[in-house]
Amino acid sequence: MSLPAEFHEIAKRVNNWGRWGEDDELGTLNLVTDAVVREAVAAVRTGRRIPLALPLQQGGVQSGLIPGRINPLHTMVQINQEMFGPGTVAISDDAVTMGLQASTHWDALSHVSHSGKIYNGRPADTITAHGGARFSSIATVRHLVSRGVLLDVARARGVDRLPGDHAVTPEDLAAAEEFGNVTVRAGDIVLVRTGQVRVALDGDRNAYGYPSPGLSVRTPEWFHARDVAAVANDTLTFEIFPPEIEGLWMPVHALHLAEMGLLQGQNWNLEALSDACAEEGRYAFLLSAAPEPFAGATGSPVAPVAVL
Repeated sequence: MSLPAEFHEIAKRVNNWGRWGEDDELGTLNLVTDAVVREAVAAVRTGRRIPLALPLQQGGVQSGLIPGRINPLHTMVQINQEMFGPGTVAISDDAVTMGLQASTHWDALSHVSHSGKIYNGRPADTITAHGGARFSSIATVRHLVSRGVLLDVARARGVDRLPGDHAVTPEDLAAAEEFGNVTVRAGDIVLVRTGQVRVALDGDRNAYGYPSPGLSVRTPEWFHARDVAAVANDTLTFEIFPPEIEGLWMPVHALHLAEMGLLQGQNWNLEALSDACAEEGRYAFLLSAAPEPFAGATGSPVAPVAVL
C-alpha cells in the first residue's frame, strides 16, 4: 500500500535533500550555528537547571506496544570485588540491556525511511543488520546545545493534559508561542508539551502509549517555515496515535526524519520545566541535549538539561 498523495504533497513542500550538500548527514542541525549558540547562552538569567529525562529503569514507559523496544534491564556484574587481592581497592560494575529508544531519547535521521529512502535521498538498504546505519546514525550528532523553546500547548489551553484524541496543530503551536510571549527562531530546539507524560509518571504504561495526543501531520510545515533544528515532546509516539488520517501511520516521523532531516525526540519529561517557565514568565532557555554516540545506531538515550 503506497502513501497517499496528501503525504507526498507535504513532503515536497518540506523536503531539505541537498540543502546542505549531497554528503550532508546532519539535516536541520546545520542551523545550530555559533551565533545561535551565543544567543542561547544569553537566554540564561538565573542558572536554574531543570533535568528533562525519565529514569532509566526496568519499570519504564515501554509496554510492548513497540516490538523489541525493551525497558532497561540493569545487572550488577561485579560487587565490591577486590581485583588486586585482599585489602585492595574494591570496585562495583554494572551492565544494561535496553532499547536505545526505550526512555527519553532522540531518533536519528536514519530511524525512518519511506519509499526506499532515508534523509538526503540515500537508499534505506544502507541500514544493515551488522553495521546498523551507514549514514545519519545518531553518532553523527556529536554535540547539541542550542536555544530551547517550550511550547506549552497544554497550559496554553488551560489543561493539565491534552485528551488522547487531540492532534496538536499549527494553530496550537502559534497559540503556545503567544501564551509564552516567545517567538521560535532558526536553530531553536522546540519542546512541545502535551502533559501526556503525567500518565506514565502515574504508572499506567498502557494508557501512556495509546491513545495519545501528539503532533498533527500539518505541523511539519510549521517547523520547516521557522527553520527549527530539532523537536521533542512528552509522548511515546511523538505524533497523535492512532493517526488522524486513517491508514496513514507515522507520517510525521517520515516527514521530519526522512524528508526534512529534523531530529525528533520522545518521552521527555517536561512537567518541571512547565512549572519553572510559568513561575519565571519566560519560555526560552539554554538547552544541552547531546545523545550518546552509539556507532550505527538509529537512536540514543539522552539526559537533557534546560538552563534558565
